[in-house]
Amino acid sequence: MVMQPPTFDAVFAAAARIGHLVERTPVITSRSVDARAGVQVFMKCENFQRVGAFKFRGASHAVSRLDAETAGRGVVTHSSGNHAQALALAARLRGIRAHIVMPRTAPQVKQRAVVDFGGIVHLCEPTLAAREETSSRLAVETGGTLIPPYDHPDVIAGQGTATLELLQSIPDLDAVIAPIGGGGLVSGMCLAAQGIRGAVRCLAAEPAGADDAARSLAAGRLLPSEHPDTIADGLLTSLGDFTWPIVQRHVERIFVVPDPAIAEAMRFVMERVKIVLEPSCAVPFAAIFTDAFRAWARDAGVRRLGLIVSGGNLDFDRLPWTSKESSR
Repeated sequence: MVMQPPTFDAVFAAAARIGHLVERTPVITSRSVDARAGVQVFMKCENFQRVGAFKFRGASHAVSRLDAETAGRGVVTHSSGNHAQALALAARLRGIRAHIVMPRTAPQVKQRAVVDFGGIVHLCEPTLAAREETSSRLAVETGGTLIPPYDHPDVIAGQGTATLELLQSIPDLDAVIAPIGGGGLVSGMCLAAQGIRGAVRCLAAEPAGADDAARSLAAGRLLPSEHPDTIADGLLTSLGDFTWPIVQRHVERIFVVPDPAIAEAMRFVMERVKIVLEPSCAVPFAAIFTDAFRAWARDAGVRRLGLIVSGGNLDFDRLPWTSKESSR
């Protein structure tokens, strides 16, 4: 079956379908964040979502869309991050198996989390080719449905429900921003924002060590990520066939920030706002703390900004401001 690109109607339908599964996360503000950004920032706290990240929205929606016979054969994915945990939990809640392919180098804490959520972990070599080959083989062997981390219409629609909730709570936002890697969250954000209030400007933030989305937007064509290197390990992937057209059409600007700025923003928000962020989640904060953003917001007349706080699954044994990685 040929999958159709997601639409705003799909996001709206997803909200109704998964409303009993996901947490309606709070929207908070901080005078300290506002002062640094030069605008009023409304933070949608997906770090309080089930599994600690927005990924549960897309995973639970994709699983809920499977018919009973298909679902009975289980689901398969490859991920070493939040999608792995999200799919494992979504599958457990539906009473089906989830086969999760993870690189053998994935931290033990992440592997244990997937198992705790009911997933069956299959280790492979730490290469994209190995991950894709192993997950494809498992899908054939088990008959399970392959649900990728971001480039899937049902996943994108599910992720869009975070922005849908944000704009239902704070309808008069001038702009919204989220971190971008594979583009699932930003694509869903764009669909929801444009569907609810077309005047809302859609922005994204990306680490300098994995800036393929910004380069693609500037070039007007999809450019793959080549040798990404950043502390924001959730943003290492390239845009996909479904996410790229949405990003190209709706994202006005992608702000690129270096790792030291990401680490500093992460620490600032954790200290001042008292919420836990993972490095990828700190990227949009680093972006809005720049002179470039403040100048853009002033020229664009943006005063009220919605920011998706994407996740809080932080490895406390590898804090970026205590690691040599943060000085890149």
